[in-house]
Order: sequence, then structure tokens, then C-alpha cells
Amino acid sequence: MNAKLMLLALVLFVFASPMFAQAPAGDAVKWVAITSGFSMAIASAVCGMAQAKATAAAAEGLARNPAAAPAIRFALLLGLVLIESLALYTLAIIFLKVK
Repeated sequence: MNAKLMLLALVLFVFASPMFAQAPAGDAVKWVAITSGFSMAIASAVCGMAQAKATAAAAEGLARNPAAAPAIRFALLLGLVLIESLALYTLAIIFLKVK
């Protein structure tokens, strides 16, 4: 069963390869704009989930050990800055690619 499935996938990949050929120059700009919107949406969603998880973990850490508040706060802010940089890098790349 697995061999048949793998053979079918191989055949589909071989015959579908012309589908991924380069499009004419006028059509490519439209797809760059569309895919850049999706990439920004995905980056924003991942950043939002990561920031929520980091904030929840910091709040739990503060509740368990209030004496470690300065260290936890510093680690939280550093983590949030690095997480947010993902969305900013994505936005910068979109502005560079979409003209």
C-alpha cells in the first residue's frame, strides 16, 4: 500500500513540474503582491501566538517567584523584542519585493 502511494506521489510530482514553470513578467507581479499579503498574515499570527505564550509564561513565573521579577521582566522584554522582529523583517522584505 505504501509503495503504491509513494509511486503515485512520484508520478504526480514528475508530471506536475511544468506547472511550476516561470510565468511571464507581467503576471508575476500580481502573485508577489498576493503571496506577500499571506506571508505578513502568517508572520503576524505566529508572532501573536508566541507573544501570548511568552507573556503567559512570564506571568506564571512572577506568580511563582515574585523575588525574580527584574530578571523575568528583562527576559520577557528581550523575548518580545526578538519575537516582534520577525514581523518587522517580514514587513521590510515585503516593501523591498513589492514595487
